[in-house]
Amino acid sequence: MATWQCVTGCGACCNLDPSDRPDLADYLTPEELDHYLSLVGEGGWCINFDHDTRKCRIYEQRPRFCRVTPQTFEQMYGVERAEFNNFAIECCQQQIAGVHGENSTEMEHYNREVGEGFDYRSAQGESGRGGE
Repeated sequence: MATWQCVTGCGACCNLDPSDRPDLADYLTPEELDHYLSLVGEGGWCINFDHDTRKCRIYEQRPRFCRVTPQTFEQMYGVERAEFNNFAIECCQQQIAGVHGENSTEMEHYNREVGEGFDYRSAQGESGRGGE
């Protein structure tokens, strides 16, 4: 069974380009939306993303909308805890595909870390939900 986890050296979630996320206002409070937009830097990348290390400079203090936890996903997206694992994996895979490409080394690394064989495209058909 595949198990969601954040993997080092990816950073796909740090690409915050609002044009890729037209539904931000649907799941962020007005204050969070303002904060989110204030973090968008050059090329849509978060101003706290270190491109050299490919890590977040404020990881321990990152905002709620940057946290991938069952509680956060339930509050923001209405995802039940039982669905969290697959939903989070789908979200990551979709974001990695959009930022780095479906056949990128980042995608290969992610799939290897969460458990080989998990494919968000087939999971979408099973669950009827796509990632964010």
